[in-house]
Amino acid sequence: MSDFSGMEDLLQDFLQEAHDLLSDVDNKLVDLEKTPDDKGLLNDIFRGFHTVKGGAGFLNATELVTLCHLTENLFDRLRNGELELTAELMDVIMDATRGVREMFGELGQGVQPQPADGRVIAALQGALNGEMPAAEPVVQPAPAKPMAAAAPAGAGEPDWAALQAAVTGETAQVAQAAEGELITRAESASVAAKSAKTAAPSPFGRRASDRPSAQGASSRRAEERGRENTIRVDTSRLDQVLNLSGEIGLTKNRLTSLRADILAGKNDSETLHALDQAVSQLDLLVSDLQNSVMKTRMQPIGRLFQKYPRIARDLARQLGKDVELVLAGEETEVDKTMIEDLADPLIHLIRNAVDHGVEMPEERSAAGKPAKSLVRLEARQEGDHIVLIIADDGRGMSAERIRAKAVDKGLISEEEANTLDERQSLNLIFLPGFSTKTQISDVSGRGVGMDVVKTNIQKLNGSVEIRSEPGKGSVFLISLPLTLAILPVLLVLLGDQPFALPLSLVREILPIDQQRIQEVGGKETLVVRGEVLPVISLAKLLGWEIVRPPEYGVFMQTAERSFILGVDSFAGRDDAVIKSLEDFRPKGVAGVTTLSNGQIVLILDMKELLADYGQHAEMGTAIRNFEFS
Repeated sequence: MSDFSGMEDLLQDFLQEAHDLLSDVDNKLVDLEKTPDDKGLLNDIFRGFHTVKGGAGFLNATELVTLCHLTENLFDRLRNGELELTAELMDVIMDATRGVREMFGELGQGVQPQPADGRVIAALQGALNGEMPAAEPVVQPAPAKPMAAAAPAGAGEPDWAALQAAVTGETAQVAQAAEGELITRAESASVAAKSAKTAAPSPFGRRASDRPSAQGASSRRAEERGRENTIRVDTSRLDQVLNLSGEIGLTKNRLTSLRADILAGKNDSETLHALDQAVSQLDLLVSDLQNSVMKTRMQPIGRLFQKYPRIARDLARQLGKDVELVLAGEETEVDKTMIEDLADPLIHLIRNAVDHGVEMPEERSAAGKPAKSLVRLEARQEGDHIVLIIADDGRGMSAERIRAKAVDKGLISEEEANTLDERQSLNLIFLPGFSTKTQISDVSGRGVGMDVVKTNIQKLNGSVEIRSEPGKGSVFLISLPLTLAILPVLLVLLGDQPFALPLSLVREILPIDQQRIQEVGGKETLVVRGEVLPVISLAKLLGWEIVRPPEYGVFMQTAERSFILGVDSFAGRDDAVIKSLEDFRPKGVAGVTTLSNGQIVLILDMKELLADYGQHAEMGTAIRNFEFS
């Protein structure tokens, strides 16, 4: 039985508020490292721990109260000038906040938290007694100068304009220099030594795996799953939904009255005009209501971004690097369900930038760069898409080296490598098992992570691109639809049967001249502006009988390939309101939508269809049975 029987709602409210509060504290701690004498930050952090302690006390979470009380007292001494904030003391504070977060996870499981790590408690009590913690150089990586002042203007700021130009493809083709590696040179003795240090715990804290049970990580995941069905909505947006609902009710009453008049034989032009006006008014109101409801799903992406400065700081300090994560566009709004699914890909990319992308301080100095590295995480809205940018001013990547590594690992053949351009070569890092790391550590080198990023982004109907210049840095550009609830689609026909294709994958529509189709390697191809593209019939892809050759082609481009999809005809473009299939979802089907005439149309998942190409007969039967049953 839960330790909080009868208090579940109160517990969830506390956890939601406390998680946001602790994320804000984490970010302020990162800022405090740069300006340790900032009284405003010290006061804000003090109040944060005090607030969490109060809520924990109401829930009788004694161990959480103890940890927060000690940390709160420490910040009271710091803000009163009775203690000095050192790098070693900051490590203790960071370990304390990590312990608080682990206790949140246990609370999310409905159980009282276990006692905090004794080393953290002892270090906090020692600091309060004037015994400042000392560094242990044997196991602790060298501090990344967290207390150093900011670099002089112009010295520490990377050329973001140049990197942005790389994003838009405006830079010239870059030289494929050998030094543009994906990661540090792990074969050197110094880096090997640092990798050995990476696995060691801090002198006062512990890794999550050191906790007496594995409950912390799993409970955090369970607690997050439990909150997936909740959302914070601005009351003004709910007021707008309520007002529109009221107007729709009035319009419905007007239509009911007009219907009664028409049934009574009143068919004059004035009545018909009033009916036309009422129907138009209802159409407008329903459209406004739909947009307003969609807005209730939109959340500022800053709620996701706020956890990353702490992650970047901890990893950089663990690796002995000096890295600052710069955030931009935090007010950009994204579909709430998309925010949840973006968490893991963004963590992978930020860790990749800190571990793989940026150099060690001494390596940067030798290259004439500022010792401090900057990683930029930015969000912005462009039309009906959200664009996320993860950029670093590190060593960049060499397309030539990546191709060679992929061949060496057997991921592609030498012949395939020779056909790849720079963009395609950089995309090889998304292949499962790809890594240029020669030495495995607990941070990276196992060849997992980047393929997960690509897979998760594609599940959101998005795409990820890479721009990199050796010696200057790398940019990962993620493009996502504004919302997952509405998807712009192209309606195509096989005979009389319509199917919906995501419009984001469509590049061009063109007629198919059978005389121009050539067979290459046993496959039908078509040359479009000098590019040889395979022609895949949608009927063949679904395993349906091909009655006649396709008359039209849809030039489609996924992250993996470009091809022409052969179809019979088109039924137009539409903004599909996606309805998921919970109990039965055939392979290759992303969901369904309903047309204005009431017809149900399947939205095809092209990536899944192409991945299962060859098993299309079974797949097509399932789709046909679903459609016509």
